[in-house]
Order: sequence, then C-alpha cells, then structure tokens
Amino acid sequence: MVTFLACCCILTAAGFAVSLFYVFKFARIILRIEEVIEVSLLGFDESYNKLSDILEKPVFFDSPEVRQTIDEIAKARELILSLANELAGSLQEDDKESGLNEESSDS
Repeated sequence: MVTFLACCCILTAAGFAVSLFYVFKFARIILRIEEVIEVSLLGFDESYNKLSDILEKPVFFDSPEVRQTIDEIAKARELILSLANELAGSLQEDDKESGLNEESSDS
C-alpha cells in the first residue's frame, strides 16, 4: 500500500513538473506576443499620424491618378486606425476581464 502511494506521489509530482514547464513556456510566448502587439500599435499610431499629415497637404496636380493615390492613402489610414482600435480594444477587454477575475478572487 505504501509503495502504491509513493508511486502515485511520484507520478503526480512528475505530472505537476511537466505542466509547470508548459505553463511557463506558454506564458513566455503570450508575453512575447503581447510585446510585439504593443510595438506594432505604436508603429500603427506613427503611420496613422504621418498619413494624416500627408492627407492634410493640398494637392496642386488634379490628375485622376493622383486623386486615386490620395484616396488609397486615406483608405490605408482608416484601415490602420481600425486595426489599431481592434487590437487595443481586445487588449483592454483582456485587462478588464483579468481585473474582474482578481476582484472576485479577493472577495
């Protein structure tokens, strides 16, 4: 009986060690992805500001190609803004959810 319990404890400890390994591995991956997303959001913000500055300048050449280019730049600016808002919104929702989970565990 003691041998059986010892084997169960050893197997449980080994399973716990393996699960801890994967928990830390995936946590590092998630943190790395979060960092990449934050850097990307900063880049999107900078690109959005530059595109906005470009679109504010008056155009003196009234060719259809120039107008199409300006329209495409405006579309790209809106897509950058939309993507940045989606990413920031999902990060804020995750922060709110984790905050709620922490508050409920404190009670």
